[in-house]
Amino acid sequence: MKVRIDSERCQGHGRCYDLAPDLFGEDDEGYGTVLGSGEVAAGQEPEARLAAANCPERAIEAENGAAR
Repeated sequence: MKVRIDSERCQGHGRCYDLAPDLFGEDDEGYGTVLGSGEVAAGQEPEARLAAANCPERAIEAENGAAR
Protein backbone atom coordinates (compact mmCIF):
# COMPACT_ATOMS: atom_id res chain seq x y z
CA MET A 1 0.00 0.00 0.00
CA LYS A 2 1.15 3.53 -0.72
CA VAL A 3 -0.45 6.70 0.67
CA ARG A 4 -0.53 10.27 -0.53
CA ILE A 5 -2.26 13.48 0.47
CA ASP A 6 -4.11 15.62 -2.05
CA SER A 7 -2.79 19.04 -1.04
CA GLU A 8 -5.70 20.80 -2.75
CA ARG A 9 -8.22 19.04 -0.49
CA CYS A 10 -6.22 19.09 2.76
CA GLN A 11 -7.46 21.77 5.16
CA GLY A 12 -4.92 21.12 7.93
CA HIS A 13 -7.08 19.42 10.56
CA GLY A 14 -4.11 17.22 11.51
CA ARG A 15 -6.00 14.03 12.13
CA CYS A 16 -3.65 12.09 9.87
CA TYR A 17 -0.52 12.89 11.84
CA ASP A 18 -2.33 12.56 15.17
CA LEU A 19 -3.62 9.07 14.31
CA ALA A 20 -0.65 7.79 12.30
CA PRO A 21 2.47 9.77 13.28
CA ASP A 22 4.77 7.16 11.73
CA LEU A 23 3.19 7.77 8.31
CA PHE A 24 2.22 11.45 8.33
CA GLY A 25 3.73 14.70 9.52
CA GLU A 26 2.88 18.37 9.22
CA ASP A 27 4.40 21.18 7.21
CA ASP A 28 5.20 24.66 8.54
CA GLU A 29 1.56 25.72 8.10
CA GLY A 30 0.03 22.66 9.79
CA TYR A 31 -1.04 20.82 6.64
CA GLY A 32 -0.52 17.08 6.49
CA THR A 33 2.45 15.58 4.67
CA VAL A 34 3.42 12.01 3.89
CA LEU A 35 6.63 10.93 5.55
CA GLY A 36 9.20 9.22 3.37
CA SER A 37 8.09 7.70 0.08
CA GLY A 38 4.56 6.97 1.25
CA GLU A 39 5.12 3.21 1.24
CA VAL A 40 3.15 1.63 4.06
CA ALA A 41 4.59 -1.45 5.77
CA ALA A 42 2.21 -4.38 6.25
CA GLY A 43 1.92 -3.72 9.99
CA GLN A 44 1.03 -0.06 9.42
CA GLU A 45 -1.87 -0.60 7.03
CA PRO A 46 -4.51 -0.30 9.80
CA GLU A 47 -3.05 3.09 10.81
CA ALA A 48 -3.12 4.28 7.19
CA ARG A 49 -6.75 3.21 6.80
CA LEU A 50 -7.72 4.85 10.11
CA ALA A 51 -6.11 8.13 9.06
CA ALA A 52 -7.83 8.01 5.66
CA ALA A 53 -11.21 7.23 7.23
CA ASN A 54 -10.88 10.15 9.66
CA CYS A 55 -9.85 12.81 7.17
CA PRO A 56 -12.84 15.20 6.89
CA GLU A 57 -11.90 16.24 3.35
CA ARG A 58 -11.01 12.72 2.19
CA ALA A 59 -7.62 14.13 1.18
CA ILE A 60 -5.72 10.93 1.96
CA GLU A 61 -5.50 8.48 -0.91
CA ALA A 62 -4.09 4.98 -0.82
CA GLU A 63 -3.28 2.68 -3.69
CA ASN A 64 -4.45 -0.95 -3.75
CA GLY A 65 -8.13 -0.28 -3.16
CA ALA A 66 -7.90 1.52 0.19
CA ALA A 67 -8.59 5.04 -1.10
CA ARG A 68 -10.73 7.27 1.07
